Amino acid sequence: MGDELVHRTVADGVATITLDSPHNRNALSAQLRRELSDALTASLDDDAVRVLVLDHTGTVFCSGMDLKESRSGDAEAQGVNELPAILERIWTSPKPVVVKVAGPARAGGIGLVAAGDIAVAADSATFAFSEVRIGVVPAVISTTVLPRLHARQAHELFLTGETFDAGRAASIGLLNSAVAAEDLDAEVTRYTGMLARGGPTALAATKEMLRRPRPSSMREDFADMLALSAKHFAGEEGQEGIRAFAEKRDPSWVPQQG
Repeated sequence: MGDELVHRTVADGVATITLDSPHNRNALSAQLRRELSDALTASLDDDAVRVLVLDHTGTVFCSGMDLKESRSGDAEAQGVNELPAILERIWTSPKPVVVKVAGPARAGGIGLVAAGDIAVAADSATFAFSEVRIGVVPAVISTTVLPRLHARQAHELFLTGETFDAGRAASIGLLNSAVAAEDLDAEVTRYTGMLARGGPTALAATKEMLRRPRPSSMREDFADMLALSAKHFAGEEGQEGIRAFAEKRDPSWVPQQG
């Protein structure tokens, strides 16, 4: 794999994208951002991939932007355009994204955690919105983080920069679960196994529905949801799922274990 900072492997319908830049705590350097973007694109374009997992090597999940590069004051080096594009790509991915956190996440690293559909961490992992402590604003990551957090907790943690543990991260909505380090792989596999059983079109439509602003009228909301439901019940994927249920077999889209 040479000098790559991001690796991608595919097995049993799951694409694992691994940040592998432990020398700088998996900081979001220009090279890592570029390779991460490429790995996401390759996974989303690959019909064999049903679920994405964002993983890491080393003791730190991601320390945020590479501050050595940011010292130049150059907007390109600071990832002004690249990081928002990466976060949006994860957030809007039609395929479910699971984020696996085995070590500390800081600043922009938490933006990645929040962008995923499912985030699980070792209970030893820690988190902090450390931006204000170096005189900057957690602006870009707020787009993915704020929809996840309870408002009162967001105010406290964004303004203080205080370090908090995985248990609290789960309690305020940043994580789905925090487990013992030795159980982390099994927890990720539990989620990917469940997600891979969902119909690809149904999963993409459900993700879009979850992101959809709710109409002001319940009547309008019901009308839209009834139309969406009917479309997928009558669709090819829905009909295959119904047949598979009746025939007590897996639907055709469920990956065969290698």
